Amino acid sequence: MDEGDGMNRRRFIATLAAGTGGVVYGANLDARLLVASVRPRLNVLWLIAEDLSPDLGCYGEDLVHTPNIDRLATEGVRFTNAFATAPVCSASRSAFMTGMYQTSIGAHQHRTTPKEPIQGGARLLTDYFRDAGYFTCNASGDDWGKPGKTDLNFTLDRPFDGVDWRQRSPGQPFFAQVNFNEAHRGFARDPERPIDPDAVTLPPFYPDHPLARRDWADYLESVQVLDRKVGGVLKRLEDDGLADTTVVFFFGDHGRAHVRGKQFLYDGGIHVPLIVRKPGGESGTVSDAFVSAIDFGPTSLSMAGIEPPPGLQGQLFLGRGAETRDYVIAARDRCDETYDRIRCVRDRRFKYIRNYFPNQPYTQSNLYKIRQYPVLTLMQVLHARGELTREQARFLAPSRPAEELYDLGSDPQEMHNLAESPGHTSVLEGMRQRLASWIAITGDRGETPEDPRVAARVYLDRHLPSHRRVMSQRGLPPDVSPVDYLKWWEARLLDR
Repeated sequence: MDEGDGMNRRRFIATLAAGTGGVVYGANLDARLLVASVRPRLNVLWLIAEDLSPDLGCYGEDLVHTPNIDRLATEGVRFTNAFATAPVCSASRSAFMTGMYQTSIGAHQHRTTPKEPIQGGARLLTDYFRDAGYFTCNASGDDWGKPGKTDLNFTLDRPFDGVDWRQRSPGQPFFAQVNFNEAHRGFARDPERPIDPDAVTLPPFYPDHPLARRDWADYLESVQVLDRKVGGVLKRLEDDGLADTTVVFFFGDHGRAHVRGKQFLYDGGIHVPLIVRKPGGESGTVSDAFVSAIDFGPTSLSMAGIEPPPGLQGQLFLGRGAETRDYVIAARDRCDETYDRIRCVRDRRFKYIRNYFPNQPYTQSNLYKIRQYPVLTLMQVLHARGELTREQARFLAPSRPAEELYDLGSDPQEMHNLAESPGHTSVLEGMRQRLASWIAITGDRGETPEDPRVAARVYLDRHLPSHRRVMSQRGLPPDVSPVDYLKWWEARLLDR
């Protein structure tokens, strides 16, 4: 075959893949035989909410009005056991956008700087869609002309082709992301449907205080604002005549931004909502199957008729070839300037957490949390006064146990550590073995310590200047005392 014949064949394949709505299988440009199969292809739309736990009406949160997301659940499958691989955005997104654990590809340190090319032979999910003739785009839930959040811990050459599925060629299928930041701090209050803080049910690790109630109510109100924006995207999909040819995924990138949530491996940090609606698929179904966020990519590819590459660590959780997970694993490493290493194994009954730096407190200094978490300041003040319960005070202790084990059946809030319970030694050992096996099989790069100069550079170059600037704008010194800072928070949140 001469060069002209090869060029004609490549043009034919490109036309077949992108122009006729078909997927080309077994197409080898250097082979003599072209095997192609043409089938209608589905679009794939990911609706990604930042910092969101399953705090939605369809998951049983009665105070929250989320009719659009609830309707999506009645039209698809709602998963009750979906988990992020990390409790912070950049590490979690690096995983679900590659189908690889962030710890396997060197993307586990939040706010890596300077960023390097992706490691471990990984590729972005958008590369696989693009290879199959798909248009890829990423939009903000606020503005269709504005790119949405990516926040990956490696450099990007061409992550997306555009920001709007309307930019694609006529008839071209698409993979689209729309990102929503409403549940990220600072919370967007909802003037249309305010929530009474006195009606809020606080978790037991929170002190029952007006500031804690107001802060939690603000989060729930932000979820209502998020829901309306999700409804707007779904309506746009219908108005464009695409709802019947598009698979829709709705999920959180990790858990809620509250104390013991974001940046921690308790369920508040990694348990996320997941709803999948497929044209002609199951509707109004609830699944308790275990799903890891690294499964989102392979399953999306498969639902679009694209064979997932064999090297991915995620697996299919829907459709032909779906597999069952008995447990999930998640990891937390450095977050901003705060160095740490935590791993967890979570099955239906138990949660095992390994703290690799037990000499450090849970509440290591973190400037982001100092600026954004009023309840952390509240707990520091109440702890100094001796007004926290023993379980609440444990989170502010100067050190932490090397291992934690929780019976989620009797202790869903993960308050009572059973790691030293004689009756749970076999469970503990089984969890240890699962974690050790995962570390070895996946090549957990967290075993190699990061150069401490990286965290120092993040602190000095980024977070300290930002902290000083924000605190100055608030009329506060950067090292304001907890007592004075609490007064500022109360004036800001309770007096408006």
